[in-house]
Amino acid sequence: MELAVLGASGATGRELVRQALRRGHAVTAISRTPVPGVPHVPADVHDRDAVAAALDGRKIVLSGLGNVRGATPGVLTAGARAIVAAGPERVVWLGAFGTGPSAAAAGPATRTLLRMLGDLPDKLAADEAVLRAGGTVFHAGPLTTGPLSASARTVSLDAVPRRLFPARISRATVAALMLDEAERPAFAGAIAVPLTT
Repeated sequence: MELAVLGASGATGRELVRQALRRGHAVTAISRTPVPGVPHVPADVHDRDAVAAALDGRKIVLSGLGNVRGATPGVLTAGARAIVAAGPERVVWLGAFGTGPSAAAAGPATRTLLRMLGDLPDKLAADEAVLRAGGTVFHAGPLTTGPLSASARTVSLDAVPRRLFPARISRATVAALMLDEAERPAFAGAIAVPLTT
């Protein structure tokens, strides 16, 4: 498959690119910074025309886009809206567990912590744009740099075990499950939660 990875130069984006290539997919990196070994198209998510041109008809988009310190406010919302406006067939977006629809499952301690981070409205608006367009939004717990878990699975919100704090999960595991969803959609238009046992 031909895949476009938004935010490809970030930690999760690089993992998406690496694993997609390993699975034999053709990958185009859409990011401000080039990613070695793959075609790169620079695009600012605040420029919808640039994002549409970067996609160049690619039908499947995965996003590892995240907020970084010093970034222009609203980067997630701008990215989601630009991707949706370009009209791909499938979008698999990385969100945060404990926001929007997954807030109740996360519990009060996690909700309070996320509110303190300050970019909650941006996350919510981005998720909403992707969901409205029929995309899948992965609500992952705190991300680590650990290895791919052999016990990884994706579940719906109603199957998430209740915990005081969400379980940590490696970027490698989240990337693998996002790629599974891109290849065989099971949660289109819904929140998906990556878990390990």
